[in-house]
Amino acid sequence: MGQVLSASPVGDYDKRLTILTKEYGKITVFARGARRQNSMLMACSQPFTFGNFTVYRGKNAYNLMSAEINNYFVELRDDIEAVTYGLYFCEFVDYYTKENQEASQVLKLLFQSCRALTHKDLDKRMVRFVFEAKLIYLNGEITPLHECIKCGEKESLVGLSVENGGMICGNCISTVGDIIKLSQSAIYTLQYIMFSSIEKLYSFSVTEEVIKEIEFAMRCYIGRYVDRKFKSMEMLEVF
Repeated sequence: MGQVLSASPVGDYDKRLTILTKEYGKITVFARGARRQNSMLMACSQPFTFGNFTVYRGKNAYNLMSAEINNYFVELRDDIEAVTYGLYFCEFVDYYTKENQEASQVLKLLFQSCRALTHKDLDKRMVRFVFEAKLIYLNGEITPLHECIKCGEKESLVGLSVENGGMICGNCISTVGDIIKLSQSAIYTLQYIMFSSIEKLYSFSVTEEVIKEIEFAMRCYIGRYVDRKFKSMEMLEVF
């Protein structure tokens, strides 16, 4: 089971795919002849494609033999804003994942987030920060946010410390210098993202104020822990 993160041309007729798999993490796969007009591999060699890929390991790389596709996410390809968000998700996942590292949770998150982008009633900015927060949490760069990272206090939480990777309470606010103050609604939203199952991540809505609060918090977090400027981020700034 896997999802195509990226595809690039190789030679006259082939493609090089990066596929996130459940069992083996991120792998590079060559789709021989995938750019030929009548190739059976043409359709399954596109970004976002999700399904069961049959590959064999050659001397130096994996080679794609066939695929049973569950979802091509054609809805994303018809919406420039949605496809840009989807490409950003794929780039972010590509950055965090490695070969031979089990990735079932990340794969599930990517799939559910792409599905969420196809729902017209969901704010894509919210889908983005939910995806970012959950991915950062799965990667271990943020605590579950249910208590103060300094003293363990579970009440009176007032904001997020990027440097310390967790929540700060009112009593400890003077001990940190990088506090991002958050409303209780924003704090509850972040806690929900951390504790809920991936299948239930996109079952809520929030106000414009909460979106702006968490968007800012995620920008600060990503600026601190991600040392790469994703190509798709430049396009996202347009929306």
